[in-house]
Amino acid sequence: MIRVAGVDEAGRGPLAGPVVAAAVILDPQRPIPGLRDSKVLSAAARERLAGEIRARASSWGIGFADATEIDTLNILQASLLAMRRALGALALAPGRILVDGNQCPSLAGLPFHCEVEAVVGGDATVAAISAASILAKTTRDAWMVEAARSYPGYGFDRHKGYPTPAHRQALATLGPCRLHRMSFAPVRSAHASR
Repeated sequence: MIRVAGVDEAGRGPLAGPVVAAAVILDPQRPIPGLRDSKVLSAAARERLAGEIRARASSWGIGFADATEIDTLNILQASLLAMRRALGALALAPGRILVDGNQCPSLAGLPFHCEVEAVVGGDATVAAISAASILAKTTRDAWMVEAARSYPGYGFDRHKGYPTPAHRQALATLGPCRLHRMSFAPVRSAHASR
């Protein structure tokens, strides 16, 4: 049977923090009921499912691209880089890769070669992509909660870097920190007004 890796990312829209991708190869012998797009699940359901995915999947990997890489490459290229890193972190080689969205990461330099297909809306229709969506989101959220300890005042533990009114206010008051994406207009604007 061909091993299928589902790939998705979380964190394209925030003003701060990394974009995080996950790659998951599900084990057909150990199904995980309730897999959905992470955006339609409660935080508690995501956490529960993330634990099950880590325990039951045949293999899973996580990849990050930080704010500096996002500013250097642009958010799309940084997302594809994070996906490539997640695929590189898999302990098993996939025979096929399904990626959420309409663009696929390059496999150049990875220790396997296989078909890669983009699936628009795949996080809602392909179980392995749903699993990747959940792992990427929970990993990124946990990273932002941890970052809030080092950068108090921004509220990263609450809004996870997304452009909420509270985050925009903190940005205006404190200015950007090193986790902020300087290439994003609201951050650039807050920096310029200081």
